[in-house]
Amino acid sequence: MRMMHVIGSGRMGGAERFFIRLTGALAREGQEVITVTRPGSELNDHLDAGVEQLHVPMRGPWDLLSRLKLRKLMERHRPSIVQTYMGRATSVTRIHRSDVLHVARLGGYYRVDTYRHADCWVGNTRGICDYLIDQGLPSRSVFQIGNFVDRKSAVTQAHRTELRQRYGLCEDDRVIVAMGRLHRNKAFDVLLEAFSRLSIDTDGRRTVLLLLGDGPLRSTLGQQAVSLGVSDRVHMPGWQHDIAAHLQLADVFVCSSRHEPLGNVILEAWSEAVPVISTRAAGPSELIEDAETGHLVPVDDPDALAQAIAKLLAANPSEREALCSRARMVLDRKFSEAAIVGAYLDLYRRLRRIG
Repeated sequence: MRMMHVIGSGRMGGAERFFIRLTGALAREGQEVITVTRPGSELNDHLDAGVEQLHVPMRGPWDLLSRLKLRKLMERHRPSIVQTYMGRATSVTRIHRSDVLHVARLGGYYRVDTYRHADCWVGNTRGICDYLIDQGLPSRSVFQIGNFVDRKSAVTQAHRTELRQRYGLCEDDRVIVAMGRLHRNKAFDVLLEAFSRLSIDTDGRRTVLLLLGDGPLRSTLGQQAVSLGVSDRVHMPGWQHDIAAHLQLADVFVCSSRHEPLGNVILEAWSEAVPVISTRAAGPSELIEDAETGHLVPVDDPDALAQAIAKLLAANPSEREALCSRARMVLDRKFSEAAIVGAYLDLYRRLRRIG
């Protein structure tokens, strides 16, 4: 099956990492996959060698030249499925052939009018799908398909040692990892507040925070760490491509979000057998069974978050391992590559039969 996947992002994030994983997995399944991205996008260097790369500027939703260029690419390559990700790519994708089906994939509670012209819609949580139907999209054309992450990665001891040296970590340091765009929705300000309320030492071991990501609040969060007196134990190295290696340093992963439609970062932490604490945002509340596959705390509550982190850091190894084991079973059952890729291929085949 020939398919075209279109995304208009310039920088990496959760949706972008999933785009890379899904297109590569589909190509490995023998599908003919064409990706359309912006020239110079950070994604381009990370796409699978098995996918064909094309580029369209996609400067914004009203970029008529990009809309025309994309239409010409579709006419030339004649995909049977065009799947778009997020608003920019969806806005510039207009299909004028009855034998080409437009699948719009949404990973958040976005303004639906931007997506209404698609033939069907994929939400990666039940909450997003319910929202799309509530906004007037036909329920028969709304499908829930989750995300998957890479299985536990082989990271060398030498690489882990290099990372520990880079961040000045001792072997017995307690490491908390968080990651995401440095934006208000991620509530890293609350995480810093919670971190400042933890004891500097836990069982005689220093506690350190690695905050991976970039965004508009980078400077503000850095200043907050200074004002809280924790800047010597907080590292903000920006986006890192070796996420698995960073997660393998972690004793605890924290998702502190105010708004989180799914929580790819939680799946990534589960994949690396890292116990997770998250706020009760919409997506994490669907993913995590409290005290079974992770721990949930209220949104915007630094005291509750600090208490949960301290408790998990102090837990005995068997408790932490049991938490990770149960999370891994959920990951394998619901969010494996085979399950998600199979669901997408089933959807494409169904749409082609109907179309």
